[in-house]
Amino acid sequence: MKTTFPKLEEVERQWYIIDAAGKPAGRLAAEVAKILRGKNKPTFTPHVDTGDFVIVINAEKVLLTGSKEEQKLYNHHTGYPGGMVSLKASTVREKDPTRIVASAVKGMCPKTRLGRKLFKRLKVYAGEEHPHGAQKPQVIEL
Repeated sequence: MKTTFPKLEEVERQWYIIDAAGKPAGRLAAEVAKILRGKNKPTFTPHVDTGDFVIVINAEKVLLTGSKEEQKLYNHHTGYPGGMVSLKASTVREKDPTRIVASAVKGMCPKTRLGRKLFKRLKVYAGEEHPHGAQKPQVIEL
């Protein structure tokens, strides 16, 4: 029996909505990364992009367990010498609540060209509203 590999033209992409309210950030990110990669499909192949689009709503209400709200640090570098900036999770939640979910998902995607391509299909919104109604997304309960 021959193994069949899905071709990029044959991949059908679905749109899914996931509500992040009250969900732990890491568990949510693991499920989102699995859908982005296409591991929930029977046609999954590691080297072919078979994943779907994911819309995450209510990112501002995602749950950080334990004392992560005050102890977890999000780092970025400005590009200048000595330009490392570290922010607590509570500060990040005030400034850009979508960054908590986005960085957790990005950390669970492959660190390759394929991973960067997958990450572009993730849409994260702080509240309930999103502009993707025309795609008729399916709601997933986690």
